[in-house]
Amino acid sequence: MSTLIPPPSADVQLGFLAKLQRLFAEGDFTATYKFALLTSLADLALQRGHDDGRELVLSIRDIADRFVELYWRHATPYGTDRPDTQPDTLVQNMGAQAAVISAIVEFRRLHRVTHLTKAKVLDSFSGLISQVATVVAAQPLNYLQNFGGGTDPFLYERAGRGLIRLKPGVTYCLRRFYPFIQQLCRSHWVGHIKSNRRNHPILGRADDLEDFLFSTARQSLTALGNELRKLDGLRCFYCGEGLKEADVDHFVPFSLYPRDMAANFVLAHPSCNRSKSDTLAAKPHLERWLERIDLKQDQLAEIGSLTGIMGDRDTLSKVAGWAYSNAADCHARAWVSPTCYETIDTSYVRLF
Repeated sequence: MSTLIPPPSADVQLGFLAKLQRLFAEGDFTATYKFALLTSLADLALQRGHDDGRELVLSIRDIADRFVELYWRHATPYGTDRPDTQPDTLVQNMGAQAAVISAIVEFRRLHRVTHLTKAKVLDSFSGLISQVATVVAAQPLNYLQNFGGGTDPFLYERAGRGLIRLKPGVTYCLRRFYPFIQQLCRSHWVGHIKSNRRNHPILGRADDLEDFLFSTARQSLTALGNELRKLDGLRCFYCGEGLKEADVDHFVPFSLYPRDMAANFVLAHPSCNRSKSDTLAAKPHLERWLERIDLKQDQLAEIGSLTGIMGDRDTLSKVAGWAYSNAADCHARAWVSPTCYETIDTSYVRLF
């Protein structure tokens, strides 16, 4: 019989945030790897962890797989089409190009593959993960917790060959503060790329760098919308009325989980989409969405493969469960329809 480990106290959570703040203020960021590592740890804590104080063991290969997802699009040339710029792959290291970027560029060249969904089914993809895992183990995992002139292993420790262990309470904090950690990593990631002088001829006066790095390409979203029309018909997911114009909306808001997954997208009237905005949807919408990702999971997976947008039903269900559980804890409001909201309670959480 396992012993229940309580969540960390409020003081411990504040201590975690204080150390995270010091890490960003006092750490040495010569490449973007540390931002990718923190992002990956938070993602895996969300997908595999629990809202208590227990430890969580993660494999370095799983972290490497998430690295490849994060850097996949970064390995393509960035261009603004402005006369003062020259399209090229952005440099993400103060020295030579980041090894992870170079490995992905070479993999894409050798296999002539553009979509990560198609790359993942290749036998050779395992070799790419091994390359990236070697880099992750030797670099960011060794140096992330070095700041302020010393080492403070407050996040994780090695747990045997190819494994790390998130320390007690860390998984809880990564889950509790997930949106904040993601935002912090992404803003510093963008700043790091902009500050690298070798990127200046590529960037010019770019104002869409964050979208390029972290959002699905516009053409992929257009293709996704066309496939969703075939799958779901020409009706708004929320109000059920017919569609003339349609937005492709994140059911679980992007502000909460800033990672595009095919099954998380639904078609909505622009007015419904704007009204819902970054709010979680109310129970009737949630029940229909859970039924949809269950009954249509094969079709949604195929759409993801066709459009190059990652996603699987189990991960998305866990993410949604986390989002609604957090919302229930703070009695957040859920969107029913324009100007109509209801309080999220534990009955929402029991749907997962």
